Formats: sequence, C-alpha cells, structure tokens
Amino acid sequence: MCRFEYRDLLTFAGGFVPFAVVSVSGLVLGGYGVFLLGWFAYAGFFFFIWEARVLCRHCPYWGGDGRVLRCHANFGVIKLMVYDPKPISRLEGFQFVFGAIVLVGYPLPFLIMGGQLTLFSTAVLMGVVFGFLLWTRSCSRCVNFSCPLNHVPDRLVDRYIEKNDPGG
Repeated sequence: MCRFEYRDLLTFAGGFVPFAVVSVSGLVLGGYGVFLLGWFAYAGFFFFIWEARVLCRHCPYWGGDGRVLRCHANFGVIKLMVYDPKPISRLEGFQFVFGAIVLVGYPLPFLIMGGQLTLFSTAVLMGVVFGFLLWTRSCSRCVNFSCPLNHVPDRLVDRYIEKNDPGG
C-alpha cells in the first residue's frame, strides 16, 4: 500500500463495520445503549489522539501533504502531531495494542451482562474476521513498518526504503 487507495479503506471499514453493528445492536437490545456514548467517545479519542500520537505520526502517510491523513485505516484524522519518521518505541507499540484491545473489547462485557449471548458470539466472530482481514489485507502491505502488527516481508521493506529514501 505505497499509495492511498479507496479500496484499501473500504476493506478496512468493511471488516470493522459488521463488528460495530452487531455490538451496537447488542448493547441497545441488552439495555446498555447508554454505554455507547462511552464507546463512541473512547473511539474518537483513540483514533484522533491516542493512535495518531503513538502510531500514525510515524507513518509515511502522516508525512504526506495536507493537514488531513489519507490512509487505509485512519482516513480523515487531522494531523495535530508533527511527523516523526523514526520507528515507534516499544512503549508506543504497547500503547497502540492496548488501546486497540480496549476499543474492540469495550462492548463485549455489556453484551454478556445484557444476556445477548448470540450477539456476543457473533461480535467475537466478527472481531476475529476483522483481525484476519487486517492481518492478510492490510498489515501485510502497510508502509508503517514499525507498527507491532506490520509483517511486510523484509525484502519488500528494503526495496521500499531504497526507492523512497530521501537521503539515498
């Protein structure tokens, strides 16, 4: 994914939206709909502040033109932080993974407490499918090479850096 393409954004969204729809439905049906406000607030904070700070600002897409990020996962985030081309630190990698687990895990206890076990199972399945899509369609081709989920083969990383090294 050397360049932004809408189909990559649609693949990402298409993986997350089913999980979100099932989760929202389960919270509403289980009587915990008010807790969606917390989930939406956390999601906004996670995507626009936390993830942008610890992960996105290290990505070549962040260094691109404009004040709005154009990438397959965080399209539309306003670039509030300065681009930092250095690899992310271990602490930043941990923070990203922890934050993502909280984001995906947030609705699950409410589904159980609301007795929505079928929707809980479906949400877990949709979460696994989303993870599989990320792993196979995004993380295997992403240019943010220091992301803890990135697994682009080293030979392709080397070729990308060789072709895009501003000092080379």
